[in-house]
Amino acid sequence: MRDVLDELVGWWQAGETVGVGTVVGTWRSAPRPAGASMLVGPDGTAVGSVSGGCVEGAVYEEAKDAVETGEPTLRRYGVSDDDAFAVGLTCGGILDVFVEPISRESFPELGEIAESVGRHEPVAVVTVVAGPDERLGRRLVLWPDRTSGTLGSQRLDDAVADDARGMLAAGRTALLHVGHDGERRGDDLTLFVNSFAPPARMVVFGAIDFAAAVARVGAFLGYRVTVCDARPVFATPKRFPEAHEVVVEWPHRYLRAELDAGRIDERTVLCVLTHDPKFDVPLLEVALRAPVAYVGAMGSRRTHDERLERLREAGLTAGEIGRLSSPIGLDLGARTPEETAVSIAAEIIAGRWGGTGERLAAVEGPIHKGPLGPPPLARSRRDPAEGPEDR
Repeated sequence: MRDVLDELVGWWQAGETVGVGTVVGTWRSAPRPAGASMLVGPDGTAVGSVSGGCVEGAVYEEAKDAVETGEPTLRRYGVSDDDAFAVGLTCGGILDVFVEPISRESFPELGEIAESVGRHEPVAVVTVVAGPDERLGRRLVLWPDRTSGTLGSQRLDDAVADDARGMLAAGRTALLHVGHDGERRGDDLTLFVNSFAPPARMVVFGAIDFAAAVARVGAFLGYRVTVCDARPVFATPKRFPEAHEVVVEWPHRYLRAELDAGRIDERTVLCVLTHDPKFDVPLLEVALRAPVAYVGAMGSRRTHDERLERLREAGLTAGEIGRLSSPIGLDLGARTPEETAVSIAAEIIAGRWGGTGERLAAVEGPIHKGPLGPPPLARSRRDPAEGPEDR
């Protein structure tokens, strides 16, 4: 919903009711991730996308219907031989879309959620997308220190809040199945946890030309990018216009301070492009012991071997050193700073999603890693008997 939040809030503030379709579950090669949303405004305007064009027409009609009836519904869209181009996914994927009407009356917390997102404060919205009719569409909004709304009972709210806050801390948006009162072994209720966590961070150390290209690609991928270098003549905002911030500080001191302040987490990626031992080794001593997603360091094979020796002398264990991606990036034959940035980004993406880095043409099996098939579609209000698009 983040990509359509501004438009949604605008209609919400004007007192309008908006039909909203949100992807809550995906399997195989579904084109959009969980959390992607499409709006149908009061004037019939469609904003956003749930499938890149495959099933937008069907979701559009469902959203209009939801506004008219005031009733939410959960729909599944997949591919079928006869109907693929009508309301199916031609890519072969499957997705579940929760369609609901949203207004100031039905979603009073939306304005506060938008303010939190704008301030980069973590907030999660938990919605009942399948279960008894009286609970369908109920919401619990969670911040790290408070909640608003209810899913139907205090016991359920308390049980779900623990799990949802854990998902929020990790920046995870996904389905959660619980019992009627929040029992973890139950599946009476299907809840969609939509996490609006602050963007993951990319910290680029070394104010060189390659860093400018890496910062540009990092920002394009949605990271909040920081460039850090101890040399003020090189570390300037003018040289790194794509970075969100440029910091003049010794790299290891900056990283230690950010860790101590809690501004580095398990989603953070660290790109060490200084390839100078007086910067690299103290920095990597901190980085390789930090709970981050990725640590990559630039340098030649000889630089890499010398760096490893210095890290061993500094007391790092084989396991800690084994976390280092060096030389940084995938083997794309990259030469220019821009090509090298793509190589680094490719390695980060592969690590995040479990990719192999091989050519897709040479790899068998599903393109997107994850569950091979969806669970049975839980019935929600107004959900008709399965048709071709449900298979």
